[in-house]
Amino acid sequence: MENEISGRGRCVNNYPPCKTRISVALVTRNRPDSLLRTLRSLVQQDVQPSEVIVSDDSDEGVADEVRSIVEEYGFQYLRGPRRGLYANRNHVALACTGTHIRTMDDDHEFPAGHFQVCEEALQKDPAAVWIISEFLPTEKPGVTLCPGQLHPRGFSTEPTDPNDCWAISDGASLYPITIFQRGIRYAEYFKFGAAYLEFGSRLRWLGYQIRFLPSTYVIHHYDPNARSYMNREIDASSRFFASLCHSFIYQPKVRNKVLCCLEITRQVILANAYASLYSAILAYRHHGTIVRTQCLQKRF
Repeated sequence: MENEISGRGRCVNNYPPCKTRISVALVTRNRPDSLLRTLRSLVQQDVQPSEVIVSDDSDEGVADEVRSIVEEYGFQYLRGPRRGLYANRNHVALACTGTHIRTMDDDHEFPAGHFQVCEEALQKDPAAVWIISEFLPTEKPGVTLCPGQLHPRGFSTEPTDPNDCWAISDGASLYPITIFQRGIRYAEYFKFGAAYLEFGSRLRWLGYQIRFLPSTYVIHHYDPNARSYMNREIDASSRFFASLCHSFIYQPKVRNKVLCCLEITRQVILANAYASLYSAILAYRHHGTIVRTQCLQKRF
């Protein structure tokens, strides 16, 4: 009989250690050279994930090249939904078959022992969401800082307690697959932007513990000129949306509501971001109905 994972992060039936299988859910779009570097780094790990699935949102003229790279390494290739980053993350997560999903981007590399550390974290607490830091290659990894959590004003801020927080690392997190099996998804209202910060705040609200994994990191080859999507209106909308969800649903404190409203008002006036606010409010209203239903399905 295989080990089972309880809602408290321990093996039931007294059969430690838990049997875990990491599925890599990698998203890519129009960056075959960068993807090649990521896959090359991945296969050099001493400990390998149980499966690697690449979901490709590339344009038609690039998709064949991406498919060839993925299949050359023997990994599974999926054609993405082409509705934006978060729709692509959901798409590939739903194709995974492991016990845990490791999100990944096509501009990452990994230090030695990275997946060994991930496996050890899951043995320690398989029910938690584990988040991993990202470093730019020009920075020398030293003290590992926890990824940021959503501030009521819509930006990312370092959590006070990295093991009791709502921080999230969009492309470098370990999720129990049951999160996606229960219908919990990244918000798909915006193709990119700060909507991922809302996911961390929502998971905390739904009762999941988010924990920081300080003993490894991801090398992030960030290129601001090679982003998949760039649009100021969408970026502002996603930030307004995340802030509204956090301050009026997940942590509806008076202080949070005031900070949220003041910041949105300031940005709308300074940047003439009325269209962004309108899109954010529509998404917030629709999303509120969905997540309140999810709240009825809490684990505890």
